[in-house]
Amino acid sequence: MAQFDKKIQKIGVYTSGGDAPGMNAAIRAVVRVGISQKLEVYGIHNGYVGMIENKIEPLQLRDMANIIQRGGTILKTGRSTEFMRPEGRARAAQNIKNLGLDALVCIGGDGSFRGAHALWEEHQIPVVGVPGTIDNDIFGSDKTIGFDTAVNTALEAIDRIRDTAASHDRLFIVEVMGRNSGFIASHVGLAGGAEEIFTPDANTTVEKAIDRINEAKSRGKTSSIIITAEGQKPGRAYDLADAIRKKSGMDAKVCILGHQQRGGSPTAADRILASRMGAAAVDALFKGYCDVMIGTEGERLIQVPLDLVYKNEKKNQLDLISLASVLAT
Repeated sequence: MAQFDKKIQKIGVYTSGGDAPGMNAAIRAVVRVGISQKLEVYGIHNGYVGMIENKIEPLQLRDMANIIQRGGTILKTGRSTEFMRPEGRARAAQNIKNLGLDALVCIGGDGSFRGAHALWEEHQIPVVGVPGTIDNDIFGSDKTIGFDTAVNTALEAIDRIRDTAASHDRLFIVEVMGRNSGFIASHVGLAGGAEEIFTPDANTTVEKAIDRINEAKSRGKTSSIIITAEGQKPGRAYDLADAIRKKSGMDAKVCILGHQQRGGSPTAADRILASRMGAAAVDALFKGYCDVMIGTEGERLIQVPLDLVYKNEKKNQLDLISLASVLAT
């Protein structure tokens, strides 16, 4: 955890990486808490892309009206290959310094935090991170902004699919987002009563899934739902359906939920979490702390050094998958 002794008068806020429901609530908190503390607050558009291209403008209280309920991010987001190079970061840092911004709040995931850490290490620009990602895969925080909304969005869809599966005595494979993370899949699978859950870190196999489905059929169960995380690219569900058909002859219908999980109005839980984290980020800067992320430990907000965040991997709760397996019998 780093500290700085400069008095802050102007701060910037930006969103980076994948969008997540609740990011707007975090922006709103940063701006309104900052202004309440007599700070000038600037919005940086399109993440590090906008920082390099100097797409930065002042934000006022009324700019935050009616955004807490909106999904996505009003500041927009982006991924910058130029920022990955030292000269790109130098250009971004110079723009920040030319505007007289004393510190920044970065709302994003571990890739965004790598950039934030580099701004401090290379150019002594104080940054505090706020974890915003539906994947909930950020080390150092029990919860991330957007995860609760994504799970509830997926769960609503799965409940509807369950009705069709039961009506037609069918097997459905539902693919949720997550790439290398299985948090959405494990939580949705347990809450949705899935018969099997495939995640990158679980030891579930096609053979085990087939055995479980056949066992369920022998007990009179006529429909089943399998949940899978998308893996490295969307479409893993089709591969599973094909493997199940070849090994068992069972026909599985596929439903890929896709990016609808990233959009939509955030839940109350995500709005509250984002508001608390955004306010805490401003408070941390006021107290001279930087190069940290605001995380959660239970219901308590904590500060975690940024380099620990992106250097460590958050482990999925595999006990949820085991419990889901027991409860689905």
